[in-house]
This record gives sequence, C-alpha cells and structure tokens, in this order.
Amino acid sequence: MLSGNEAVALGCREAGVHLGAGYPGTPSTEILETLAKMVPEMYVQWSPNEKVGLEVAAGAAFSGARALSTQKHVGLNVAADPLMTLAYTGVVGGLLVVSADDPELHSSQNEQDNRHYARFAKIPMLEPADSQDCKDFVKAGMEISERFDVPVLLRMTTRISHSKGIVEAGEIERPEILGFKKDPKKFVMVPGHARPRHAYVEERLERLRAFSEETPLNRLEWGSKDVGVIAAGAAYVQARELLPDASFLKLGLSYPLPLEKIRDFARAVQRVIIVEELDAFTEEQLKAAGIPCEGKTITGLLGELTPGRLRAGLHRAGLAEPGAAAADPVPVLPRPPVLCAGCPHRSVFFELKKQRGNVFGDIGCYTLGALPPLNAMDTCLDMGASISNAIGASKVSDGKKPVYATIGDSTFLHSGMTGLLDAVYNRANITVIILDNRVTAMTGGQEHPHTGHTLMGAEAKQVDFEVLARALGVEHVQRVMNHDLEDVHAALEDAEDFEGVSVIIADSPCALMPRKLRDTPFQIVEENCTGCLRCLQTGCPSISLTGSLTPEGRTRAVIDTDTCTGCGLCPQTCNDAAIVLVNEEVPA
Repeated sequence: MLSGNEAVALGCREAGVHLGAGYPGTPSTEILETLAKMVPEMYVQWSPNEKVGLEVAAGAAFSGARALSTQKHVGLNVAADPLMTLAYTGVVGGLLVVSADDPELHSSQNEQDNRHYARFAKIPMLEPADSQDCKDFVKAGMEISERFDVPVLLRMTTRISHSKGIVEAGEIERPEILGFKKDPKKFVMVPGHARPRHAYVEERLERLRAFSEETPLNRLEWGSKDVGVIAAGAAYVQARELLPDASFLKLGLSYPLPLEKIRDFARAVQRVIIVEELDAFTEEQLKAAGIPCEGKTITGLLGELTPGRLRAGLHRAGLAEPGAAAADPVPVLPRPPVLCAGCPHRSVFFELKKQRGNVFGDIGCYTLGALPPLNAMDTCLDMGASISNAIGASKVSDGKKPVYATIGDSTFLHSGMTGLLDAVYNRANITVIILDNRVTAMTGGQEHPHTGHTLMGAEAKQVDFEVLARALGVEHVQRVMNHDLEDVHAALEDAEDFEGVSVIIADSPCALMPRKLRDTPFQIVEENCTGCLRCLQTGCPSISLTGSLTPEGRTRAVIDTDTCTGCGLCPQTCNDAAIVLVNEEVPA
C-alpha cells in the first residue's frame, strides 16, 4: 500500500531516475523525502526555490540522465520561466515535471488548474488516477520524454498524492547516463536558434497528438451506450464508482487530447459527460472541436470534486440516484488555526500589533500572525512578496506610518533576497523582519541553505543572514532573541528611527522541529490572577479561560502545563506576578 507520492518515488526507482530536485510544498513534499530514504543511490536535493529545482533537473537531463522536478501547483508558477524554454530546447535524458495541484485549497493560497501549463508550454501531460498509475506513469513519462525530446508534465492532485492503494512492483531499469554533448542550436536559445525550435515545437505537438490517439494510456472501457464519460485522475475514479454501467474513456495522457478517438467515442454513445475538477479544460477543447458534450453544468467550477458533489450534479442531470440524506452536522467548538505553543514568531507579532505601522506578510506558518488575537499582518500574496509589497507601499505612503515586511527564513532564501536587494537599490524606507526558526516548518521541517544539512543528510554550509543582508547593502541589521519582548520592542523602535532599509533577524528555533523543545512549564497562580487576560492576547493555545472568577467577577486564565513549552512569553505580559514556573515558589 503506497500513497501516490510514495508510488511516484517507487516509479523513479524502477525507471532508473538519476536525479530529483524541488522545493517542499504540500501536497508534493513526500516525493523527494521518500526518494531520499527509498533510493539512496539516487541524488536528490531541496533547492532554494522551484525555478532552481527545475533548472537543476534540466541540467541533468541535458547531460543524458533521467531527472525529476517536483513542486506544488503555485511552485510551477515560479518554475514557469525555465519550463517554457525547456519546451523549446527539449531534453536528452527523460525529464518529468511534477505539478501537485490542490483543489479545495487544503493548504494553498489559490486554486489554480495547472493543466493549462501543458497547453501553454505545448508539452504532454500525464494524469494518474491511483497509486498504481503514479508508479507506472513515471516510466511512461520518461519514455515519452526521451522519444519525443520533450519535458513531460505529471499532474497530481491532493487526493492522488495522499490517498493509498495497492501497487504492484516491476523491474528496475539501469539506464546509462549518456553525458553532455555540445549542441548550441538545441541548447542555446538565442533568437536565431529559438525560431527554428519553435517550428520544431509545433511539429512535435502534431506527433504527440498522433501518439495520443494510439497510446493505451488513453483507454476505452465499454459499458452502456446511453452515457459515455471522459475523465482523468481522481475524477475518473469517482465517476467510475457513481456510474458503474456507463462507458468510459479514461485519459492517462490528457494533453494533447486524442480528439479522433474522442470523436468516435462520442458517436458511439448517446450522451457525452466530461467529469473534471476545476476548469473546463477538456470540455472547452471538445466544444472547440465541435464535439457535443456536457461538463461544468454538472460538476461546477469550484473546489475538489468530492463524491457527494459529483453525485448531486449527476442527479440534477438525471444520471444518478440522489445520495443518502446528509446527517445533521454535529456542532463542534470552533478551532481557528493558531501558532503553536512556544512558537518563536508569536512575540514578534505581539509587539508588531502595538506598532502603528502596516505589516506586509508572506507564505509560511507565520501567516497565522494575521489571525486573532494577534491580527498583526496585513497582506499575504505569494512567496517572497512581503518585501516587494512593502517597497511599493513605502513609495506611495506619506511616511507617517512605518512599513514592515515579515518573512520566514526558508521563504527569504526562496525569493525574498531579490526583494531586499531591490529595497536597498531603490532606497526604500522599510523594516524587514526575517523570522528565522531555522527550518522549513510549514511543510514539515525540511532542510534549506540555512539549516546546515542537505536532504540526503550531509552537512552543508550555513547561510549567515546578517552577513548576507550587509552584503546586499543593508546598513542597519539587528539580531534579537524572539522570546524577549523588551528586546523585540527595542529593535522595532530602533528600526523605526532609521531612515532607509533595516533588517531585524528574529532568531529562535522552531518549537517542534527538528525536535520538540520542552522547558519547565508555567502555571497561573489563581489567587494572584486579576482576570486582565493580557496573557490571552498572545494567542498561545496553552492558555485558556477557567470558570474561576475574581472578586470583581472577571474570569481568570489557566495554563495547560502539559502543552506549555516554557518559552517564557506569557509571564512578560502579566503585571500581577500571577504566572510562575510550576516548580517556582508562589509569590504572596
């Protein structure tokens, strides 16, 4: 039993893939992590961002090795620059580009449909429907890549990446690394070389269309001729379960489409239904080709196509019986996401909330600083945007409010450095706070160029943020230990007084990774608690209300000593000496 991500890793092993590179991002992260454990003879690495990861994989493919590049859907936006030109250069060894899409935004900032990238770049796209497909399509993708001299897009979705299924293992190939051979007309994309390669791309796309018509990756499954369903990926599995008697065209190679096979299929059935998540990617192509079909009127455009949603749509279209009535929802206590107990970022946002400035934020677990009770972050656009956003805001502001950018260590290395360089170059008046918890925390604790280790466990050179900031031209750099509120406050005040770009490195390790930090927990002395509840304003999940009332009728707070990490933040918010260590003498 393997998850889709684990099955991709097994497929890489069986296909003899030599190199994998990428940037962690749910739901794709486990592919490279599994490869590092399952295939120790294969070279794998985390790159600073997805663009670099794809370029590393491309370099291996140019050298005649089989290579893999992984990222979540928004990561492919970052890697789109090399991808578009890779479609022109082609490859030598096979190159598989994984895009793990996230319908329903389980852990993402948007819900884009990356099937469009295949059509945009004019490259073939494979869509596995289960874990067995995930493994098999790696080898198929490598063969297509090498046969047609083209990178291949493997489109996963959250449901495919994380659900598990039985996978039958196969033979392990040992492809030879051919080595790099100079060929400027293929690899040097100056205009004089790129123009004929564009013609090659168009001619190759026609050959891929012919291949799509004949490949068994696009499979006919005949049933009743009343309804014919065309689907790929998780949508195929769900439609198969809800319409077991229908005829199906399962698309494994879903771009370019096998339009003649589809036309024949449509003639053979009375009604053609396109079942696909998110955009009308397939439906629009069929209608443009003059093939009557139904699709988005049944499935809708938003969110993950769950069995319940699909059944409801099919019922409205007269194709399926209604499902069982949903049970009344069980009321649950609302639990908004919060920073972890002991999170070092909490103190920075606690102090930023007191400032009168605007705070431009970024992608990471610290994005939760935007939520109550901290409410200390005003924007979150994309990886690395915090600094660039702050530059723009500072240039059009009246200067009466300080402008802050908050960015995590991994995100700063991903795409924040260029923003900081821009801030210095264009003389912005902003304060950049690098929230350095020494790990890529949000995706599960992956290594990056500041952690001192690689994905394969080797020791690595550690980036020094202070040296890096000064090298980029920043003159005012401060380092603070997050859990000291006075230290953080003073650093913010100093930065506000400085005209120009200032950087604060808020330096404390993540409370959970690489190991859970645990110090002596704190407790609240009930008789000393006045019910001011300033400690609750830190948003620490270890602090809650108790039923005990003060003589004035205010509710006292209580600390869960089992989850408290002893970070020491909440005692600094208490003016009544009511928060003490559990083994400390209680003040009178």
